[in-house]
Amino acid sequence: MTPAINLLKKKGISFDVLSYQHDPSHQQFGLEAVEKLNLPPEQVFKTLVLEDTEHQLLVAIVPVSQQVNLKMLAKAAKVKKVQMAPQQKVENTTGYIFGGVSPLGQKKRLMTFLHQSASDFKKIYVSAGKRGLEISIDPVDLCTLLNAKFAIF
Repeated sequence: MTPAINLLKKKGISFDVLSYQHDPSHQQFGLEAVEKLNLPPEQVFKTLVLEDTEHQLLVAIVPVSQQVNLKMLAKAAKVKKVQMAPQQKVENTTGYIFGGVSPLGQKKRLMTFLHQSASDFKKIYVSAGKRGLEISIDPVDLCTLLNAKFAIF
């Protein structure tokens, strides 16, 4: 069990766990999940941790097939600028290893934004907190649990 799965069980949120054998040479973790689980790429979301100019971290949950628009995310977060956070800072703050960062069950709750396109689906897929492990969840449940905001970025 991962902290993400434990949190969902504790809160009584409906979810499913999907697993696959992670290939250590594959560096596009979200796209690997799409390929190995045969999932629609628009429903598989990656969890990105970014930091603003004040070095405050925030989370962006975005479809694996898209890049995050840093300017639009900064606007949604009401900050001047955001950039990708350093890997070590991400791992220390979330408690997850790079490529297996779940938006759920992080050591520290961060301001979180879920890409607006998630609201088009009854379920989306996010990391369960380990490479090779995904969770299917209702995006509204995910947003509610994380106190996240839907946004376009």
